[in-house]
Amino acid sequence: MLFTPMKIGSCEIKNRIVMAPMLMGFGKFDGRPTEKMMDYYEERAKGGAGLIITEITRINDKTGAAAFAQLSVSSDKIIEPLREMADRIHRHGAKLFVQLHHPGRQNVGLLVGTVPLSIAAEKATKGAYGKLLYKLTPAIGPKLIQKNIVPSSVAPSKCDPAYFSGGRVRALTNKEIKELEKNFIDGAVRVKNAGCDGVELHASHGYLLQQFFSPVTNRRTDEYGGSFENRMRFITNIINGIRERCGEGFPLIVRLTVDECYSYIGEPNKGYSLKEGVKIAKELERIGVDAIDVSSGGYDAFNYWLEPVSFEPGWRKYMAKAVKEAVGIPVIAANLIRSPEQAETQLKEGVQDFVSLGRPHIADPDWAQKARDGRTIRRCICCLNCIESMQNNAYIGGHGECAVNPFVGNEGKKIEKNGNGRKIVVIGAGASGLTSAYIAALRGFSVTVLEKSDKAGGQLKLASAPPHKAKIGWFIEDLVSLCAEEGVEILLKTEANAEIIKKYNPYAVICASGSKPLKPRFGGNYSEDFVCTFEDVLTGKTVINNKNVAVIGSGMTGLETAEYLNENGCKTTVIEMAETVAPGTWMQHLDDIMPRLREKQTVFLTGEKLSEIYDGRVITENVKTKKTCELFVDAVVLALGSKPDCNLYEELKNSGIKILNVGDSLKTGRIRNATATAYDAVMSL
Repeated sequence: MLFTPMKIGSCEIKNRIVMAPMLMGFGKFDGRPTEKMMDYYEERAKGGAGLIITEITRINDKTGAAAFAQLSVSSDKIIEPLREMADRIHRHGAKLFVQLHHPGRQNVGLLVGTVPLSIAAEKATKGAYGKLLYKLTPAIGPKLIQKNIVPSSVAPSKCDPAYFSGGRVRALTNKEIKELEKNFIDGAVRVKNAGCDGVELHASHGYLLQQFFSPVTNRRTDEYGGSFENRMRFITNIINGIRERCGEGFPLIVRLTVDECYSYIGEPNKGYSLKEGVKIAKELERIGVDAIDVSSGGYDAFNYWLEPVSFEPGWRKYMAKAVKEAVGIPVIAANLIRSPEQAETQLKEGVQDFVSLGRPHIADPDWAQKARDGRTIRRCICCLNCIESMQNNAYIGGHGECAVNPFVGNEGKKIEKNGNGRKIVVIGAGASGLTSAYIAALRGFSVTVLEKSDKAGGQLKLASAPPHKAKIGWFIEDLVSLCAEEGVEILLKTEANAEIIKKYNPYAVICASGSKPLKPRFGGNYSEDFVCTFEDVLTGKTVINNKNVAVIGSGMTGLETAEYLNENGCKTTVIEMAETVAPGTWMQHLDDIMPRLREKQTVFLTGEKLSEIYDGRVITENVKTKKTCELFVDAVVLALGSKPDCNLYEELKNSGIKILNVGDSLKTGRIRNATATAYDAVMSL
């Protein structure tokens, strides 16, 4: 069924595979698509997706901009550039729908009212303004938001700001609502005039259209609030206006949160649940939309629409099935689908009519073609690097990145196949080593990987060991398969040294030898086996069961090690020098793991510095007061980070052999750092 055609309204889609809308930050201030954006979307069309739905596309510059570098249909100036992008996608047999969006209360106040000024300033200064803005924003922007020195975002009613957005929220006036209705309708007309195939209204994930449905954000007493009919009025007027201006034959779909998921975060009587969501879907069908794109949650329940690594594939398919059983129009849904087999099963079970693949299309643009051919798909591992990097890089004019796919943002850069069979030796079969090997093989080099252990994976073997982290291991499985498809030789139980490497007479050597955990010596008097590292625990070298354990360091490594120990019956205390747990960690990861740690009664001591260790106890010192505290424990586990293991690189770099250092061997970091440095190194050859 995955490769059978189906219509959405009058538009026939060649298969059931939809690329879901995701903001990546490839746009311009004025909302035109850049060459990078067009390359990015065209690569996914070329890869076999039947329907591509663009990222959130603003219909209003004043209150509706969600990012400086997003797509826009707020002006006629966008029509011709959008037509060019549509033509490039149509070239490969895919259809293009544009998602019309307004963030409402989930806007960042920094963007309210400033985008029109930025557009004018960028034009007047011929690009100099943007460079200055991105230079100043990282330092100034977060402080303005934190101190609330920014304009208010808008919502149907004055209400609390959304989680993660912050700022203030004011109610839209009746006049502003009418203007926004016109903005949505005018935007759809521009989409049609640009030769695109349809539009999607984004009434999901807590954005403005959905805010009119929800009692959390809509407390109006006029024609737009109160009764079900009134709460539907905003989107109804927009749909009717689009039908009138664009004609009945122009496809129109709605992405709909059918459950706000407050019950999942311990607030069961807040918002609306699935029963109300199905009712909304049925009303949208009655009004005349051509398909429902089922989703869930919003910023307040962030993890229930953009899942972290712990969530099971297909966990929310019951929502799509409830809608499918209630309506007669096609149902599109994401449902955390991570394999063609899962996609096919859910189609056959009648859960949905189209499978929506967002992050999977970031991870592998050829998902559809590979599914058809039976080739290895580079799976999304739900690490959330895409959204975290998109948010962080927005301040500096950058774009979203993918941990497992370093080609994101480089789609227009041709991979020159000019290796001509020259030998590349890669030291280490972790993420950076295997990524280097794969890309080198794509370039036509003959590649051999030397790995000292009996299994590929490097640091990812540790990362996938804690509870709920198995998806991280997918990346190694996929890399090993991808390398095999490209003829890479991987030699396990083979420790690299200068003598072995020289026998290969390599054109170049890529050092991906990884890192070692930090294990500083502390004051006090303790035996060596009383203190171990997170690596010792996660590899099983040190087994700790049913003990009282102090975990030193509350980064994600420390928290995940604590959870691992909890599962082994331990009582853990996490000691952290900073005032907060896991400072700088993306909030979704904390929202995911902290409830499980608290459920196991994990103790957190923040603002405390480990000063002395004795067998059976540790002494901590309060960072502010300098008061000491004694804690009795059976073991101490250090999760203080790692340092590069680059001894072999240092030995070889002056030997006359061309050697490149990548991954943790270069600088310790996350998966994205490993794959990015691998990409840069191999593409430089």
